[in-house]
Amino acid sequence: MAGYTLTKTGFAEGVWYGVVTAGSAGAAPPEVRAELHGNELPAVTLRATDDPASWALEVAVPRAALAEGVQTVLIREVGTESLLGSFAILAGDALADDLRAEVDLLRAELDMLKRAFRRDARGRD
Repeated sequence: MAGYTLTKTGFAEGVWYGVVTAGSAGAAPPEVRAELHGNELPAVTLRATDDPASWALEVAVPRAALAEGVQTVLIREVGTESLLGSFAILAGDALADDLRAEVDLLRAELDMLKRAFRRDARGRD
């Protein structure tokens, strides 16, 4: 049985793109499923690439994933149910409490403090 890895290659116009690579040469293409809230997504495409050990994966993001908060799409190998990867979509007011927003605010405050310190240090010379 071949192990597979999934690598993200892009996300544009409502489609998530990735490459599934087999852990051994000559492996059969995996059967892949994407799910949101435990429901299988219908628009998942796996197609051959120039490399016989890798396949291009496309997951069309449904409208149901465009909702308030964080929506996580899981990508699994059918049969083994092993998790190949996932991606999250963040939207709405829930982002106000997002950790990245907090880090961005902290960076802005740190920049302000650095400027004030430099002004003060120049004044003491």
